[in-house]
Parts: sequence; C-alpha cells; structure tokens
Amino acid sequence: MPDNGSMPARVMRLAALMKTLNRSIALICGVVLLVAVALILLEVLGRRISLFRIGGADELSGYVMAGIATWGFAYALVERAHVRIDLVYAKLPAPGRAAFDILALASVLFVAALVSFYAYDVLAKSIARGSRSNTPLAIELWIPQIVWFAGWAWLTITSATLLGCTLILTLGRQWGLINDLSGIVSETGEAS
Repeated sequence: MPDNGSMPARVMRLAALMKTLNRSIALICGVVLLVAVALILLEVLGRRISLFRIGGADELSGYVMAGIATWGFAYALVERAHVRIDLVYAKLPAPGRAAFDILALASVLFVAALVSFYAYDVLAKSIARGSRSNTPLAIELWIPQIVWFAGWAWLTITSATLLGCTLILTLGRQWGLINDLSGIVSETGEAS
C-alpha cells in the first residue's frame, strides 16, 4: 500500500469514501424496502381484517422499488457486483485489464449520465404540469421521480469518481490498486 500522502493513497481514500457512502445509502434503501414490505403485508391482512385496510400499497411499493433500484446501481458499482464478461479480461496483462476496467466504468458513466439527463426532463415536465398519478392516491409524480432521478444522478457521480480514480491509478501504473478498485471479482470472490 502506498504511503498516506501519495497520490495513490489519496485516490484510494476517495474510493473508500464512495464505498462507505454507498453502503450507508444501501442500508437506508434496505430499511425503506422493509417498510414497503410491511405496508404490503398490512394491505394483505386488510383483505381479511378491515382494521388493517390501507390502500395504495401496490402503488407506493412500486415507487419504492423504482427509487431504491436506481440508488442500488451505485452500490453495486462500488462493490463490483455488476455483471462483466471476463473471457478475455483474465488472460490480459495488468495494463490490458486496466483498459477494460476504464472502458467498463466509462460505459456505466455514459449510460448513467444519459439516463440522468432524460430523467431530469421527465421530472421537470411533471413539476411544470403538476402531474399526479391516475390512482385514488393521486400522488404528485415529482415526489417519487425526484428520488428516481437523484439515484441516477448519484450513479453518475459515483461512476465518474471511480473512473477518475482508475485513470489516475493507471497513469501511476498502480495495477494492483486498479484491480482492487475496479477489477472483475471472480467466482471465488477475489479480484481477477
């Protein structure tokens, strides 16, 4: 491991901060998901016992799923849990693997930025039009859409940060650190 004042050490601290933030966000998303599950269970119980009748659990849980999925993409990215094909990757020398890591992160960044752009457009139109869901709850659509958009924006920030860190480490020829940060994790749980 490089000394604490070196550029690779600072880059790895930034990457560790992103991982910590995303783990905290994932825990919050997990709690929100548990609340949605409890709401659905109460709705199901309400079919037998009218005291528990809530209504709208299906709509609310749909918004929860859309919102936490987008936030979960960034968590999966820092945990290196996204699917990547390693047929060629594992056979390459370290610089070649780093190039594939950069390509993978740049691809995620491109998609995240593109979806964020269009998600913002959807959000802005919902706000401008005062759009509401066409259900008995008539929820103002900007409320779930802002969570959804923010998740895509956070994925954009996370992927840009990891790409920048990987590029800096590549310039410094820190192949082991690149592998630890953005390399493919093998089936045994270790980076290739």
